[in-house]
Formats: sequence, structure tokens, C-alpha cells
Amino acid sequence: MARLLTAALLAALAASAFAADKIDAKAGKTLHDKQCVNCHVQRWGGDGSAVYTRADRKIKDATSLRQRVAMCSAQTGAKFFPEDEANVAAWLAQQYYKFK
Repeated sequence: MARLLTAALLAALAASAFAADKIDAKAGKTLHDKQCVNCHVQRWGGDGSAVYTRADRKIKDATSLRQRVAMCSAQTGAKFFPEDEANVAAWLAQQYYKFK
């Protein structure tokens, strides 16, 4: 039983490591610029980045950021695939959030 559990755990870790290798922040920027900026400009003005730089930011960690990107995708009809959401979140984290 312990071997089976260990094998399952190792498989899950390998799958998550493989998925992390596939994250492409550059592709995330392209998607963000195409799908997100217009809405943010309409709501926040300027270049739309105020939503990320405001003092009362709602996003405090990477999980919240991924959830927000997924929510925005669903609400706007952007129809991002999960890997697209991960890419956009990765770019936003690099550009604006810089989580520790």
C-alpha cells in the first residue's frame, strides 16, 4: 500500500513539474494584450494597468491571481484554456505582482 501511495505521489509531482515547465509568460503577455487590455482600459483608464498597481490590490498570491484570470476569462468570453490562464497569470506575476 505504501508503495502504491508513493508511486501515485511521485506521478502527481512529475505531472505538476511537467506542467510548470510548459508555462510561457511571453505567450501570456500576448494573450493579455489581445484579450484583457481593452476591458481594463475601459474600467480603469490609462493603459489599463491601474488594476494591477492600485494600493488596495485584491490579489495577494499566485493562487488568487490564477483564479482571477480564470474568472475574467469566463466573464468576458475570452475562452482561455487552462494553460492560457497559467501563461497570463505568469506574465502578470512577473510584470506586476512579483510574489515572494
